[in-house]
Amino acid sequence: MSNDAGPKVLILGRGAMGSMFEALLQETARVTIWERDLETGRESAPLESLAAGSDAVIFAVPAAPHDELAGRLAACLGAETLCLTIAKGLDEDGRTPADIFARHFGDTPEPGPAWAVIYGPMIADDLDRGRAGFALVAANRPEIAKRARALLGVGPLYLRPHDDPHGAAWAAILKNIYVPLVGMADELDLGDNMRGFLIAEALGELAAIVERLGGQPRTAYGLSGLGDLVTTATSADSHHRGIGQAIARDELESEVDTDGNVRSEGVHAITQIQRHGLVEIADYPLLELVAALLDSPSDAEQRLNGWIRRRFARQAGS
Repeated sequence: MSNDAGPKVLILGRGAMGSMFEALLQETARVTIWERDLETGRESAPLESLAAGSDAVIFAVPAAPHDELAGRLAACLGAETLCLTIAKGLDEDGRTPADIFARHFGDTPEPGPAWAVIYGPMIADDLDRGRAGFALVAANRPEIAKRARALLGVGPLYLRPHDDPHGAAWAAILKNIYVPLVGMADELDLGDNMRGFLIAEALGELAAIVERLGGQPRTAYGLSGLGDLVTTATSADSHHRGIGQAIARDELESEVDTDGNVRSEGVHAITQIQRHGLVEIADYPLLELVAALLDSPSDAEQRLNGWIRRRFARQAGS
């Protein structure tokens, strides 16, 4: 039961993560859940009326509806309402959740609407069982991160303040693109050494892309990048790992839903990166390999081995 004297928190979405936050806050906050039927579009209650007077709004929905929802909320939230998101994808215009929040709530170090992104190894099932989760709470002002930590408490979800929300968003998005490679290699029984190599190579590219897109490369080596990459790549329940396993079996069509749903945010993200030319895919050979395998998931082991031979041939010739 919610705490009648605590802060008023509105959670958007009642999926695994929305339910996790509801449970996390039930003893310390007055929690309300808003949800929308994906087939009918029917809302559980008018969003604007639920948001009025809220101290915090947690976006526990995919990236796709962020622009619409943030636009609706911007006109009815108080100046100090804290908006948080955990979405790890791009919308149809190729924008990250951090980009969308900056557009609607501002992105300057001056006082104004407060927002942050929360990314890291925080699998809902572990947290529901009382196990620890870890994440960056990344905002452009230190006091915003402190407010998020105060709202969510200390444990079992441990938050670390960070000052690079745009870099954190890109690190979290990109790691879902690279994770299928690890699932593919494990399904092909290519060994522990291959897993370690692919994670290291993916992390190097990830850091370079984060920097290219305006973030801090060090962000890639923290919880939203390396921490979440390793967790997602090795979790037995990871959908993105499962995509890689399906590539190895040449059964990708049965695993991938390309409508932008949170279930396939990594697949959707690489499509949006290519569609909008956000980075030049050919500049990042491992990213290029992932894109090619998702487009045509055949002869996975042969193509991976060919990539490795070319990778080390280039290195020898440099």
